[in-house]
Amino acid sequence: MSATNTRHQTNGLARLRQTTGGELLAEFLGTAILILLGCGSVAVALAGLPGSGRQTADFGPANWLIIAFGWGLAVVFAVYAAGGVSGAHINPAVTLAMAVRRAFPWVKVVPYWIAQILGAFAGAAVVYAVYYDAINAFLQAAGTPKSGDVATFSIFATFPAEYFGNGIWGPLVDQIVGTAILVMLVAALIDSRNQAPQSNFGPWAIGFVVVAIGLSFGTNAGYAINPARDFGPRMLAWIAGWGDAAMPGNGDWFSNYWWIPIAGPLVGGVVGILIYDFFIGQVLVARETPFGVEGPPPGRVPEPTDETVTRTSSEEAISESRPPQTSTSE
Repeated sequence: MSATNTRHQTNGLARLRQTTGGELLAEFLGTAILILLGCGSVAVALAGLPGSGRQTADFGPANWLIIAFGWGLAVVFAVYAAGGVSGAHINPAVTLAMAVRRAFPWVKVVPYWIAQILGAFAGAAVVYAVYYDAINAFLQAAGTPKSGDVATFSIFATFPAEYFGNGIWGPLVDQIVGTAILVMLVAALIDSRNQAPQSNFGPWAIGFVVVAIGLSFGTNAGYAINPARDFGPRMLAWIAGWGDAAMPGNGDWFSNYWWIPIAGPLVGGVVGILIYDFFIGQVLVARETPFGVEGPPPGRVPEPTDETVTRTSSEEAISESRPPQTSTSE
């Protein structure tokens, strides 16, 4: 390969990384990390520990703690990995909500969704490869075939609780509410006008939001609260041989479930951002906007005025005149 061709390829990669292509790469990797650690934690609880000889007693409901904290930590490190490039949406519901109320370009929405789904699929493929033997050992011990086995399928994607009785509205409302809580609290945590976490602690706070949702709403429908998190691994499971359990999402007490973890979170994300803006965001805007001055469009941060600039300058001057504070900790 000539030096000219190498230079052209290098320049092409540089241009890709400097544009939306770089953001899509970040969304792909961030979502892959989310699934690697999240689905990996489910695999540990379901097949890894029981089959490895490391579990001497049944954990019972405590396994849910492994899963809840596994997904929470997965979000933390996915956001740290991708946040500086793409904002680490790693969730189509978040991307849609940001487009509806945060001036995120609509032209980027579908490319972000595609990158997120592909990243989720790739992450699930790695989890399947790593836990292939553990999954097969679990199936052999249970005496069940892979096709249609909901237990091992749940490593990758979600299904509704038995008490819904093949109903649609229960799981759908659960996904709307769970995702609304997620997006509402994410909006609060990234809003610098509010009590946003400092010192780069934001990803941890967002991760704990996911832990909280898992502990409080998770058993209803597996708290997908993310279309890519469910659909990407679901497609991997379908290709890998889980059959109807994956697509169209059939089990003994549910059928044609595949679309609910997609539609529910997309609706819930928009609901969540609208709730935050109505109850909190626009209140913050009103308090920042001097009386008699027209506020910004909904969801936009107001432009600074002479009054706010003067107030900010005065506060900075007072802050600089104070003696530096010293920490009392060792």
